[in-house]
Amino acid sequence: MSNSPTFARQEIVHVVRQYAPGIGGLEEFVAKLAARQRNSFGSVRVVTCNRIFSRPDETLPSHEVIDGIQVDRLAYHGSRRYPVMPGLLRAIETADLVHVHGIDFAFDALAATRMLHRKPLVVTTHGGFFHTQSYATLKKIWFRTLTNLSARAYRAVVCCSESDRATFAQIAGDRVRLVLNGVDIEKFAGAASPTPVKRAVTLGRFSANKRLDLLLDLFARLAADDPDWKLDVFGVAFDISPADLEKMVTDRGLADHVRIGVGLSTEDIRKEIGNASYFLSASDYEGFGLALIEAMSAGLVPLAQPNEAYRAFAAQHNTVTLTDFADTASAAHDLQALHARMAQDHATLRNAVMETVQQYSWSRTAKAYQEIYRSCLAPDVAG
Repeated sequence: MSNSPTFARQEIVHVVRQYAPGIGGLEEFVAKLAARQRNSFGSVRVVTCNRIFSRPDETLPSHEVIDGIQVDRLAYHGSRRYPVMPGLLRAIETADLVHVHGIDFAFDALAATRMLHRKPLVVTTHGGFFHTQSYATLKKIWFRTLTNLSARAYRAVVCCSESDRATFAQIAGDRVRLVLNGVDIEKFAGAASPTPVKRAVTLGRFSANKRLDLLLDLFARLAADDPDWKLDVFGVAFDISPADLEKMVTDRGLADHVRIGVGLSTEDIRKEIGNASYFLSASDYEGFGLALIEAMSAGLVPLAQPNEAYRAFAAQHNTVTLTDFADTASAAHDLQALHARMAQDHATLRNAVMETVQQYSWSRTAKAYQEIYRSCLAPDVAG
């Protein structure tokens, strides 16, 4: 983003419940966006919680500079889905614009106190809170009442998927904007194996919603018929520990077929992707599907669970194949069929998935946010 007189003396504050050194899609998105705003704003800060949810006993520094971005951390209480941060208003005092990430306490609290702080507010929904069917009725009531009321305080409600836009358009009307998430499509670009191989990769946190158990069930079935099939699981601990995951592998007799990589560097993951042809995700829900896009940029051909985010993505891009991993036999058939297609025309499929994700480049996303900020800071926009 080029330097702009509109923002040169102004401060933007991103409010997000988790940030570095935490690892995840939300954390990475905010870090990448903030990095691209450093040359446009007079100041860019991040306000977040002072503990990583997966390491609740470790308190992080109250103030820290990470990759040139000032990070201010606040004590919180409550759940990881709705962390209450009593110091939030003080933390945004100097902001000219506040950008909230996620529909949680910060979203509601800053809306409720708008007449006190009088800051222009922007929110990116990141999937809202409809990722699972748990408490579905309560979620709908909450959305129609408190979320509906809070959304009125925001000058722009930014959605990163068509399904998100359809949901939030019900309460935010013409203040809804669709901006596809920026993804670093360079870090793994073209890294996948140049020839089709029976090796797949899955990326992301070791969390229950990722349904790694279903991927392991799939490979137990595949390996019984064809020992050439291998799976690499790369990520970091969340609500499943590496030891738990290792036990799941051992219990299924997959020690020779599944490798677990914990906290690997980007370069190490890129190197390992060079031995694989497929990306698998059995995830119950995704706010956006960052790992899917990163994997596709490498040339890994995806096979994914038809959760809401992946269904919407597949509806637009025929390079994504959906399968129900809970049906192990069907998932095994679909992966084998995908491999048969790859054997016939590997180069075409590999190039097609890489081409699909070019629209998610960060330059496009950063420019879209710059225009949204410009409109929200305009003098004729009601505060």
